[in-house]
Parts: sequence; structure tokens; C-alpha cells
Amino acid sequence: MGDIRITRVEQGQTKIKNVPIAVTPEGFWCCPTPVGFQKSLKPQNPLNKLKPSPPPPKTSSQKKEVSVSERKAGPAPSRLVVSDVQQCNDDPERPPPSPSVPAQRAPRPKLESMPKKVAIEFGEPGTCDIKLLLLGKQGFCVKLSVHRDVLKEKSSFFADKLSEQSGLSCLQVDDCEDVEIYVETVGLMYCKEMKQRLMKQSVSRILRILKVAEFLGFSSCIQSCLEYLEAVPWNGEEEEEKVISTVLRLQGDGIGVNPVLKRVSPDTSNVPKDTLSHIVELVLKSNEERGRREMKSIVLKLLRENNSLPSSAGSVEICNDMIYKSCRRCLDSLLCVFNQAAEPEFKDMPSDNKEPVIKHIALEADNLSWLLEILIDKQAAEDFAVMWANHQELAALHGKLPIAFRYHVSCISGRLYVSIGRGEVLPSKNTRQLLLQTWLQPLINDYNWLQHGCRTFDRKLVEEGIGRTILTLPLEDQQSILLSWVGSFLKTGDGCPNLQRAFEVWWRRTFIRPYVEGQGTAMPDG
Repeated sequence: MGDIRITRVEQGQTKIKNVPIAVTPEGFWCCPTPVGFQKSLKPQNPLNKLKPSPPPPKTSSQKKEVSVSERKAGPAPSRLVVSDVQQCNDDPERPPPSPSVPAQRAPRPKLESMPKKVAIEFGEPGTCDIKLLLLGKQGFCVKLSVHRDVLKEKSSFFADKLSEQSGLSCLQVDDCEDVEIYVETVGLMYCKEMKQRLMKQSVSRILRILKVAEFLGFSSCIQSCLEYLEAVPWNGEEEEEKVISTVLRLQGDGIGVNPVLKRVSPDTSNVPKDTLSHIVELVLKSNEERGRREMKSIVLKLLRENNSLPSSAGSVEICNDMIYKSCRRCLDSLLCVFNQAAEPEFKDMPSDNKEPVIKHIALEADNLSWLLEILIDKQAAEDFAVMWANHQELAALHGKLPIAFRYHVSCISGRLYVSIGRGEVLPSKNTRQLLLQTWLQPLINDYNWLQHGCRTFDRKLVEEGIGRTILTLPLEDQQSILLSWVGSFLKTGDGCPNLQRAFEVWWRRTFIRPYVEGQGTAMPDG
């Protein structure tokens, strides 16, 4: 391993600073770490004694400086200056020139504000034939002793600049946003196994290297960075967005980035609707309670996120059609199982034979409840309300089954009443009326069991939903339904939904402040 001398040049004084960089005879091995650069930027203790710089050797002549425009407004904006002047200085082993003595001594600047300089040599010691001077925006300066052939071979940017003017001894890049990464990227030009070197880095640091490599036209480094990004896991959505935005910018330059983008984008341009349908069907057919419960929650959450994103009407319509197809299949299956359980000989079957039928009823009812929840979130459950209200055959079979078999179906009716009462579903008047006529009495019959045998049943929520749904009907229909409810409530008490609030509203509308059609005023009491 060659000796590395890192020099730190200040106005009128010199201090040697160690930076963790190692160079083998074969080339660059370990790039400067962020810690090393941060340490070099820290202000030095003014109490430390500094050795004076020896007098510089006399130079016979000074050479010219030529400004060259930047290759493009790329991701790492900086300005290149091709020069051969004292800004680049001689090799680090030679002492820096001493400044001329001014007529009047200027006040000494603070150490924190003075420029910081670091010198690094790559490859075999003493074989470098060109200097690369990197100037940061905060006064930090790095002088790299490099090889002309390496720069021309690895970087199209440097190759263009060196071909424009031959015999240059220094290239200067001004306003470097990320000097540390510039140094590391140049060091990677000396690496034979670049992939192994990049494996030790984080995704965020690789993105910084990729940014500089793109600016320098370092194609092999760009390819190695893309291979790294394609293989390494990304941590969180924020990092994923940074990777994708960086890679998409490279795509415009004709660089092959498809392997990275395939992680987030399918090969086909059409939305994979069949995949969503397949996932929904897997959940609907599952019999494992825990896995089914977890996947229902996950799919519902992800679909809610999709609902919040702008999308085309066509894709939404396709998704709704797929959900309704699943609803119809579940309803047909539920009706078939209800018919089987309503057969007279079913009562005489052994319990072991009844158990699969009971579980099947519970499964299909739970499926319908989940699909209804999806449709409510998508604001597309009106057709479900129509479909459920018109299923008189299922409602007729409901009364023929034991409560322990059928109560799951009443949960669906309760959820519909709640959604109508909240304004989440807005079916027509005829649909609301038919929904109450068809399914309210079955729900009342199961109410006592629902309160004590169903963990997910919320009594107050369902009662409020039923009452609000009733009050959306014409006054005559309110009266018919509420008077029927009064008879049931007087017989069963807590075994019946408590619709007193809806009853009070109906009473006031009817007797206290009745609205007289055509007059637009309320009749006086009495």
C-alpha cells in the first residue's frame, strides 16, 4: 500500500491532515469516508503550534488558463476550468509557494472561513501525469493526482475535454455540490471489481455516485450502480421514489434502466385487472380464519388507498364490475346453502353433517359483508342495495332456518341500514322502502341473538341507521313501519331494536308540526 500524504494548505501556514484513504500499487482501494471529510472541515484548535512553510522553489514561467463550458446542465451542476496555473500547484510532496508580502498586513481571517485543501494521489506513487482540482461550494478544495489515460478511458466527459487541448497538466471543476462523491467516483475509475466496492454502500450513497457518474459520462459505473439498485432492497416509499425518479431521468439519456423499473412497473401497459380478481377470489374461497381476516383487512386498506388516487373512469368501472360478479356468485352460493338447510331432512342429520353447511353460510355471508364494505368505500354500493332488497326468496328461507345458522345474513342488512343512515349509500326511495319491507323483520327476529352472539355487532349504530333509513321515506310509510315496530317492541323489549328517536321524529312530524301541502306553513297546535 502506497503512502498517502494529505496536505491542508492555509494562508501563511501548513498543517498535515490524515484522511482515511488507501491506495495500492494496482490502484484505488478505499474511498474517503464522510467522517474523514467532515473531520477535515472542522476548525482547528488555534492554540496548536503550526510549523512555518519552507520557502518555495523558484519557477521559471507560468502557464495560461483556459475556461471550458460545462458539458450539459446535468444532475451534478459544476463548472470545469482547464488550467495549468498555480491554482493546481505542484505535487503534494513539494511545499506550496509562499505568498508575496503585501504593503500592509491584512487582518487574519478566522480559521473556520478559510479554504480547506486536501491532496490525494491515485495509482502508483509518482506516476500521475495530471491534476484534477475539485472546488466545493463552501471553500473546500480537493486536489487529485490522477492519470490521463484512466480519465480518458473511463469518462467521456474528461475524454472530450482532454482531446480539445493536449498537454494540459490540470483540470479544475468549480462549484462541486458533492466533492466527497466526486472523489469517490474518480477513485472507482481505478477499481477492477467495482460491484464489490459498491456493495458496501447504502442506496442513498449509490444514488449520489450515480448522479456524478452520469455527469462525468462514467458508463461502467452507471451500469454497476443500476445493477446494485436492481438487486438491493429499498427501504420505504421515500427511498423508492428517489430511486425511481433518478432512474427515470437516466432513461431519457438512452441508458438501459428497464431491470430497475420492472420492480415497480409491469411489462404490459394495461392494468392487470385479472390479478385483482384472482386475489379477491382467493380471499373469498379461503377457510383459514386468521389468514382470511388479515388478507381481508390488507386488501380493503389497499383498495381504499387506490380510491384516493386519481384514475380513469374506465378502470374504476372495470373494478366495480369485477366486485359485483363476485357478489352475485356469493349470493347464488348462499341461496343454494339456505335451500339445503331448509330441507326437512336436514334437521334429522347428525351434527357432524350439519357443521359444514353452517360454516358455508357463515363464510358466504362474511364474503358479502366484505364485498359490501369495498363497494361502500368506492361509493358504488347502490346496486348492491337493489340486489339485496329484491332477494325475497332468500328472505323467505331465512325464517325456516335456526337463528344460529342465519344470523350472519342479518348483519348484511344492518350494515346497509347504517350506510344509508350515514349517506354513504343513496338508493332510490323504492329501493329503501323494499329493503325495509324485505329485511327489517328478519333482522328484528335475530336481534336478541345478534346482541349476544355476534362480536362485531354494534347495537347503537344499527338502531340509528334503521331509524334514519325509515325517516327518509314518505310520512305514510314511516307510520306503517314504526307502528309495526311498536308492536314488536312492546312484546320483546330489549330483544328488538330501539327506534324511539325515529318514533319521536315521526310523532312530531305527524301531530305537533304537520306540514300543510300547498300552504308552506305548519298548522297551529290544537
